[in-house]
Amino acid sequence: MISYDPSVQPNKEEWLESTEQERIDLVKNFHELNDESLDEEALTVHSAVHVIVENQLAMGVELLPETVAKLTRQGLPRHEAIHAIGAILAEDIFAIVRGERSEVSPNQYRRKLENITAKRWRKGQY
Repeated sequence: MISYDPSVQPNKEEWLESTEQERIDLVKNFHELNDESLDEEALTVHSAVHVIVENQLAMGVELLPETVAKLTRQGLPRHEAIHAIGAILAEDIFAIVRGERSEVSPNQYRRKLENITAKRWRKGQY
């Protein structure tokens, strides 16, 4: 892969054939070129979350493609749909880091994906 554009779904085979670090670097490069105002550490975390969501999409994880389709039908750009799903993931990851949970619950993740809407995302209610 030469570049990453979150407004377009990457070629699944090419995406999965690249290394995790190559994926993170591609996402970071996109955000750096588009003047995202994130410091280096925040940009790395942001990029890693992008990569997790794109990995799940490329692997066809249950409800991910449908959730992106739903959010884009509701008016979110694909990039913002990736952010909405990434926020759900990040919330669970940070709960584990804080010691509030010991693992991500697939059932809870599925429920959150089912319930997220563009309207709720815009209101910060995901």
